[in-house]
Amino acid sequence: MSEVNQQVIEEFRANGGRLGGMFEGANLLLLTTPGALSGRPRTNPAVYVRDGARLLVFASNAGGPKHPAWFHNLSADPHVTVELGTPEGTVERFAATAAVTEGAERNRLYAEQASREPGFAAYQAATDRTIPVVALHRVDLGDPSRRRAIADHLAKVHAELRTELAALREGLDTEATEAQRAAVRAVRYGVRNPRKVTGLRVTKPSFS
Repeated sequence: MSEVNQQVIEEFRANGGRLGGMFEGANLLLLTTPGALSGRPRTNPAVYVRDGARLLVFASNAGGPKHPAWFHNLSADPHVTVELGTPEGTVERFAATAAVTEGAERNRLYAEQASREPGFAAYQAATDRTIPVVALHRVDLGDPSRRRAIADHLAKVHAELRTELAALREGLDTEATEAQRAAVRAVRYGVRNPRKVTGLRVTKPSFS
């Protein structure tokens, strides 16, 4: 995460979504997506507009040649978290699902945004890619099917983390076992430096 993004996130959360400086008056939300590879949460500020019950965000990346990382994340997993400033000066946090708009709908929505903020027209002109428009739909936690989908998603993430942890533990156990064997060989054969016996880093024998 860039230093600027981190500063914006901290200011947003500390001031109920209100920002100063170059972002003063901008409609910004915080979008948290699961990392496409790691599954770990990644938070990014994003310009948004309301479109009925949904929120629209734009993967402009300031006209860069590639989509921003958060777009790749939600393309892999559309379950996201949104943070919005409220008129009361607090930050509202809620779950949402992301849907990438396509075709004529995408073109209409982006054209409307470019007419509101000409900078978005400049972003599209600066890149060969079509800048995606993403609709964020608030999740109704009272809907049993929604709750089931969230529970399934959490179970999936939990299982992936358990698998990563098990692999990490196995790797550590293997390294420790090899180190112990090296230490035993060092003592048995009178080698002062166990590194002559193995390439592993060994600090001292351990026979526990």
